[in-house]
Amino acid sequence: MPRPTKQSPERGDARTRLLEAACDVVRQKGFAATSVDDLCQEAGVTKGAFFHHFKTKEALGVAAANHWAETTSALFANASFHELDDPLDRVLAYLDLRKGIIGGEVFEFTCLVGTMTQEVHESAPAIRDACAESIFGHAATLEADIEAARQQRGIDADWTAESLARHTQAVLQGGFILAKATGDPELARESVDHLRNYIEQLFGVAG
Repeated sequence: MPRPTKQSPERGDARTRLLEAACDVVRQKGFAATSVDDLCQEAGVTKGAFFHHFKTKEALGVAAANHWAETTSALFANASFHELDDPLDRVLAYLDLRKGIIGGEVFEFTCLVGTMTQEVHESAPAIRDACAESIFGHAATLEADIEAARQQRGIDADWTAESLARHTQAVLQGGFILAKATGDPELARESVDHLRNYIEQLFGVAG
């Protein structure tokens, strides 16, 4: 997922600045390797301010996952692809948007909640659950358009709008992993291209 808009160090309260710092630092270093000192330095706040807002680093992780969900949801909710008349065009334009924001440093376009899920799914269930809520909640925003496209085109198959929406996120997260493994954003963009082609085939779009 894309990075939420970052505030300057002079703007926002200490809690918000710490959450925004987590969005960058954790994606660069991983959750375990990110220290409270790292977060305070990035946010420009004191350690006392950190523990005023978060009792533990795990509490910060849960809050960061929720912050990520809120800010990225707003970004996608306001995207122009929602204005398209055809629901399938909206789904495909969503993928085009996802491809378009892949670029720059790998950490800049990868997903905070995907990163934390891979690392803490066993050790920090509260963070894992917050990440799952973000990932599945985002997937759910695609279901109505997918189902409308199914109905419009009379698609009768053994897959559901819910399962296809989940699959889009699996491919995107997998593309991020490939980009991290190689340092090459093109592998993530390639994954989106294959996903787009797959969805066009499901809906019988001529190549």
